[in-house]
Parts: sequence; C-alpha cells; structure tokens
Amino acid sequence: MSSCVSIISEPTTWFPYKSCSRIEVLPTDAWPHTTTLQLFPMLRLQPGNALHGRPPTGLSGLGGKMAAAVECDVVMAATEPELLGGEEAKRLPGQDLNGFDPGIVPDAALFSSCYCHAGFQRSTFSSAGLTGEAESFKEQGNAYYAKKDYNEAYNYYTKAIDMCPKNASYYGNRAATLMMLGRFREALGDAQQSVRLDDSFVRFKNANAVIEYEKIAETDFEKRDFRKVVFCMDRALEFAPACHRFKILKAECLAMLGRYPEAQSVASDILRMDSTNADALYVRGLCLYYEDCIEKAVQFFVQALRMAPDHEKACLACRNAKALKAKKEDGNKAFKEGNYKLAYELYTEALGIDPNNIKTNAKLYCNRGTVNSKLRKLDDAIEDCTNAVKLDDSYIKAYLRRAQCYMDTEQYEEAVRDYEKVYQTGKTKEHKQLLKNAQLELKKSKRKDYYKILGVDKNASEDEIKKAYRKRALMHHPDRHSGASAEVQKEEEKKFKEVGEAFTILSDPKKKTRYDSGQDLDEEGMNMGDFDANNIFKAFFGGPGGFSFEASGPGNFFFQFG
Repeated sequence: MSSCVSIISEPTTWFPYKSCSRIEVLPTDAWPHTTTLQLFPMLRLQPGNALHGRPPTGLSGLGGKMAAAVECDVVMAATEPELLGGEEAKRLPGQDLNGFDPGIVPDAALFSSCYCHAGFQRSTFSSAGLTGEAESFKEQGNAYYAKKDYNEAYNYYTKAIDMCPKNASYYGNRAATLMMLGRFREALGDAQQSVRLDDSFVRFKNANAVIEYEKIAETDFEKRDFRKVVFCMDRALEFAPACHRFKILKAECLAMLGRYPEAQSVASDILRMDSTNADALYVRGLCLYYEDCIEKAVQFFVQALRMAPDHEKACLACRNAKALKAKKEDGNKAFKEGNYKLAYELYTEALGIDPNNIKTNAKLYCNRGTVNSKLRKLDDAIEDCTNAVKLDDSYIKAYLRRAQCYMDTEQYEEAVRDYEKVYQTGKTKEHKQLLKNAQLELKKSKRKDYYKILGVDKNASEDEIKKAYRKRALMHHPDRHSGASAEVQKEEEKKFKEVGEAFTILSDPKKKTRYDSGQDLDEEGMNMGDFDANNIFKAFFGGPGGFSFEASGPGNFFFQFG
C-alpha cells in the first residue's frame, strides 16, 4: 500500500518507520521553517530502486542532504558518516539503521523491504498539509464522478489514498467508482478496507452481492435461462447503473427472448456514449438478425469485428447470417423455377443453420409448407405451417397457407379457426370472404353429402348423376335384401332412402344450386322427412311392374324388366 509523504523539519529529531510501498525524498536544505507548508519538488522512488551513491537527479545542487519519507518498504543509508561511527553506510534489507540519520551520502545504498526502528519525527505542520492535498484530490475525484468520468475519478481517488492511506472515505469513494467501472472484485477489496478503517462504510458490502448476481447470471446464461439472467442483471444494475458489461449481457438476453425493442434501446444508449463498443454493435446486429433484417445485421456484425477482430459471437453470427441469407435466396429461386424438390432441400438446409433465429425460421417453415402443398403432401404442409406459427404466432401468411391446406383436406373446423385468427388480425374484405367460405363449407359438411352418397364428383353431369342413382338404388333396394337379417335389412333400407334423397336434390337444377350454396333445404320448403324413396324409384324405372327381383340361387339376384 502506498504511503503518505512526511516532511522532515529537523534532521536531529526522530520518528519510527513503518512499512509502505514507495519512498518520497525532499531536499533537507529546502525544508520550510514556517507554520505554512510549502510544496517543493519531490522524487518518488519505487521499491528496490537504488540511488547508487548519488543524490536523486535534479536535486544534486541542493547540498546533498535528503530525508526519506515515513512508512516505506525502501529506506536509505545515513547521510552523515560520523553518525555511523565510521561504520560502513550500506545495510542489508531488514537491518536496523541503529538510530542514525537516514539520508543520502556518497556510497549510500537504498534498501528494499526494511523495517527500521529509527528515524525522524514529523513536523508539527506536515500532517495537516498532506491531509489538505489529499482532500483536494478527493474533491477532484468527486467532480469527475459527478460527470460520470469514472476513469479520471478513479485516478484522483487513488492519489488521495496514496497521500493518506488511513482515510476510509477515500477507499469508499474509489470502491463506488470501481463498481461503476464494473471492476467489482477490486471494488470489494476497497470496500472491505473502508469497513476495516471505519465500520460505518457498510453500504459498500453491496459489491459482494453484485459479484454473486454476476456468478448466477453466468451460470444461467449457459443454461439458456435468459429470463433469470435479465433478472440478475437488473438487480446488479441497481448497484452499478453505469456498468456496460451488465447492460450488454442484459441486452443480449433480451434479444434471445425476442424483446428486440428493449435490447435495441440498451445497445443504442451504450453506443451514444461509445460508438466503438464492439459488444453493443454486436447486440444491435443480433436484434436485426433475429428480426429477419439480415443484410443490415451483417453490416453491424462487420463493424463490430472491425472494432474487435477476435469477437467470437459477432464472427459466428455474421457467418450464420450470410449462410442463412444465401440458402433462403437459393430456395426461393428454385421454387420460382418450379423445381420444388430442390427448393424443399434448400429450405431444409437453411432451417438447420441457426435454431435461435425464430422469425427467419418461421418463414422458412412456411416456404417449405408451400412447397409441400405444391407436391400435394398436404399433411406435411400443415405440419410445416404449424411449426411456423409456433415460432411466430403473428405470422399471417402461415395461417393462410395452413387454412387452405385444411380446406383441401376437408378439415373445415380447423380452417375456420385459422381464418378467424387471420380476420381478427387484419379485417380486410379478402379475409372476410375466406372466412365466410370456410364457414359455409363447415355448415355443408355437417349435412348429408349427397354427392358422396351417390359416389359422384361435385361437378358430375346430369347423366352421371342418373347412372349413379340407378346403380346405388338397385344395390340398396330392400327387396334385394329380403333374405338378410333384420339388422342388415334396416341398414340397407336407410341407404336406399338416402340414395333417393340425393337423386331428388341433385337431379333438380334449382335444388342442386340451393344445396351447393349451403342453404338449408328444409327452410326452403323442401322437407326431406316426408320423402318416399320408393316413389322416386318407381318413377325412375317406369312405374309398377316395370321390374322385379328374382333369386337364381342363394345370395344371387337378377332384375327382370317388363
């Protein structure tokens, strides 16, 4: 620990030496004999340095009489040979000077790590002078601290401590400054020293809490528990609001959580104070990268690497961003050219580059879903779109693509749910019509599907409908199943009636139009509950006596027309 300077007024008085880290020397001929301390040029010698028998440079013309400061690990041999009784002036480290005047004479030696019991007494006015100078340094440190120039504040608090190492407030101030600089282990050392000197400085024990928060945050970051890291950094920043390292870690975790505006704000605040901060540039780029603004993100990553070429995170993010952009563009090109298989492979490769890039990956899943729908792999397309909305639940394009796939696979309830989500997000005419169509298909799906009953397509012609009726009516006619069990007879009778209903509706152009439009036929006065399938059958086949069922053997029937 550095020591206070001691001004010696009389070379014949004494004081005890103590340990310190440096020695300061004043020319004895220039010592003031007034009650006001006057400052004279001083030479500071570091431990272990020797004067090699000469007065310090710049002081040789002052008569050669010098005095050493108190509390030092380095002392000098006596100036007056006669006081040594003719003994050799040089002493080994740790030896006592035997009460002789420590100073400088030819052949005198400087000893390091000595603990000397003899020396001079301090003058009556030296302590007050040193305290005044130390207080001046402290006030300058306070001024720089108020301006948030913590580096300069640290320098002046250190000067104050060098002058008076027993003042607890100087250590306390420097501990606070070190906390602002994020040097918490050093801050803790100063804080502990201030408490040892004056137990009223207990507030600086917060440095220990900050260090603990930092340790927890580092562990949780490795576990990818980013919310907990943000919590720890918020607590730590309560004690060290200017610590850039904590702010950067918090901003990076906010970006990983998708809270991009907050992360951007923190990084921008740092860049306003330090435009060359590579960590802040990296976080800005990371936010843009995760928001799928890849080109702008690359620019920030490159700038960060220009400031810090060994920035590993910026290097990795830059490489991933470029690879992701290239794969996505190649996939889009293959899709436009109709090469769906290649497009599928490229989108799949792009999805493997960075699983943390949520928005870009959501788009890639949706793109691959579109490819699957073109390949008529509708279930796979639905799965890809589902993955897309899991990553980004505001991604409208993915909902629209999945809803269309649901419509194509006649999953109308799911389609209606997706179209409702889309319409709530953006109430456009197009979205309203899509929802209306899905709701209509859902309603229609809950009625009897007459096309399915007859086994024809929805676009079947009148002749195709007649042929289908003839086939199904004969297949399910009750007379054909007269020898079957009661249960089978009942089931076939039900099917025969449904076939007649289907033919009645689909063979009439007006009824068919109303049915296709989703209108409720019962509400239109066409009560199908009173329908008689036998009448339709007889009318179709030419009335009574027009045909009969005859058995030609067990289980075999044939028709005979009159």
